[in-house]
Order: sequence, then structure tokens, then C-alpha cells
Amino acid sequence: MQLLHITAAFAALSSAVQGLNILITSDDGFGAANVRELYKQMVSLGHNCYVVASVAALSPVGVHTAFTTSSKLLTDGDWGLIKAGAPSLGVDPNDTHIWYYNGTSTAQVVIALDYILPTYAKFPTPDLVISGPNSVSDSGALLHTVSGTMGATYVAIERGIPAMAFWTGNNVPIPYPWVNASTKVGLQDPATITARLASTLTQAFIAKADGNRVLPPGYGVLVSLPYITSYTSDACTNPPFVLARESSHETRGSYDTKSGLFTRLHGTAENGEVDPSWVDDAVNPSCVSSVTIFSVDYDAAWRRECFNISDVTAIIPLIVHINGSTPLTGGLGPNASVSSNSSHPSATIIITTPPSSQTTLARSIAAGAHWSFGVAMFCLVMAVLTV
Repeated sequence: MQLLHITAAFAALSSAVQGLNILITSDDGFGAANVRELYKQMVSLGHNCYVVASVAALSPVGVHTAFTTSSKLLTDGDWGLIKAGAPSLGVDPNDTHIWYYNGTSTAQVVIALDYILPTYAKFPTPDLVISGPNSVSDSGALLHTVSGTMGATYVAIERGIPAMAFWTGNNVPIPYPWVNASTKVGLQDPATITARLASTLTQAFIAKADGNRVLPPGYGVLVSLPYITSYTSDACTNPPFVLARESSHETRGSYDTKSGLFTRLHGTAENGEVDPSWVDDAVNPSCVSSVTIFSVDYDAAWRRECFNISDVTAIIPLIVHINGSTPLTGGLGPNASVSSNSSHPSATIIITTPPSSQTTLARSIAAGAHWSFGVAMFCLVMAVLTV
């Protein structure tokens, strides 16, 4: 039954979903193949997108916000796409929706929201911010705080904008001119497949929201995509999306008695904490895209009654497998092609009736603002009564 629902969610690819205003950013650089391919995919789906990203890779900077102190670049940008002496803030000569800035990941979002979009776009505030897909060798709880990918996402969420972050296991970023029309084994470039996966999931969340906010206030989505093998084989070219937990990682240190040095260790799951029992025999265990729902809220509840107990599965689209659902369906769809000569359809997702296990939810997190108001009033009354 679950497979029928998921298949139906991919079926009507011609069904229209409202176009959004979307900001895309990347700490791999504005010329990185992943971000350019995602931009193309999202625009093809009818969204009004702007890219604002760094002029050079600036990954491990976390939420540190640093603006350049020079109005001109002192060195060439990555891959020589922008030369020294060019303005520190500039626009791609071939596309006025693509901008670069010489600053950290969070600075990209700040200048986009406070200058570029209000001045040059037709919208002052985007409906959604997408950070990535950025190249990284692994994930884990530590990277939640040091990652520039996450830093950009945090800034957007803290300013009231839904945000999604994508990592990919293809950990060597390449410039967009290097994207292959076909790899040596006749498949699409990993950057193209990565962008298709990211756009498909993003579109599923948009469709799930059904014209409302893509995510509730304070919530974000982190997606860890595996290494896409299309350079050499089709072993991992259509990984399924599986709901996972990222905070279950434990960061540890390992001491080498010979060198006298420490190295960082953390949990064994490189793509989020995915329960092995969720991966059936037909799926490569390392070929899974983990989807994590997180929140940015530093205020602790001061009474037990004030805890938010809504189930996060209420905002999860059907293409994300939860609660051990099998068989696992590829993130691009059950019969998707990644052949270089295939014409893949736009990843428009329709909303279908959820499985019975999801219809029993008392409240949707999408209505979290109203629910939270009611809880807040309850807490206030309880506080008065107990004084």
C-alpha cells in the first residue's frame, strides 16, 4: 500500500504547483556545478530563483558572519571565474539572477535579504532558502555547528524564512562548465543527478505545504545525499529518501600515542542515523539519502505543558520513507532514468492521500503557529493558577 501511495506521488508530473520565490546559496561558490544545476532544475519547475553565493569555497565557517573589508577582490575567485580586481559584489554576466559576494556563508544570506533581493529582485523576502547542495565528505552533529551550509540555513530560519540544506557525498566541487552531458558510462553527471534529487524533494515539500508555508516557523530540513556513482557505474544513481536523526551522532577524539596527536571521530552513519532495518535487500545500504527535520529554538520550555509534542512526520512528504516502510523507492521515482540521452520530466509532485498511519495525527505541524498559541495560553493560565 505504501508503494502505491509513493508511486502515485510521482505519477502526475504535469500537475502544477505554485511557483515560489527562492534564494539559493552555497559555500562551494557561486560557480559550483551543484548549485548551478539545482538553479536550472528549480527554474524549470516554474520558480523565481536567485543565487547569491561566495566567490570562493568557504565551508567550515559555521554561523560566523564576515563581510569583506575591500570593495575589490584581492585574489582570483575559485576556478578563475572572477578575477582579482573585480568588485567584491557582482553579478554573473550571463544571468542577472546569479550573484557572488566575497564573504562567509551567513553573509551571503544577509546581503541577499537586506540588499540584493530588495534592490534587484521582484520580491524582498523569499518563500524558501536552499543552501547547497554542497560537497562534504561526511555529516554528523559537529558539522551542524561548523558547517557553512548549516550556518546559512540558520540565518534564514532565524529571520522567519523556511530553509533546506543539502550535502552530497561527492566531496570534490567542480565548476559548472565541467558538467558532463554524458559520463563515460553514458549516464548523467553526478551534479545533474544531485540537483534532480534535491529539486524533487524540495518540490515534494512545497506540494505538501499546499500553498502554505513550506515549513513551520523555526523548522528546517537537512538532507545528506550519498556519493553518486554515475562517473563509473549506476550502482548509486537513484537513492531513496529516508527519515533520519542527525543529533544521535557522538563526536569523540582518538589519541595516537606515536604521533601525540588527536583525530576527530563521530558516529558510524555518514548520511545521518538511518536504522539499518529500513534498508531492504534490494538497496545498497550506503546508497540512501537521509532527511532530517531540525528546529532552531534556543528558548527552553519552562513548564512541561509547554513542550511542542507534535509529530514531525506531519510535514514529511510521501517520497520520504518513515517508520521502516518498504520497499524503498528511489528519490527520483520508481522508474526514473539517469541515462544521458533521457529527457527526464520536471519533478512536479502532487499531493495524495497519506497512509492510515499518518492520518491519525491529531494535528499537523503546518498548523503549528495556531497550536503553539493555544499551548502558550494554556501555560499562561496554568502559571496564574499556580501563583
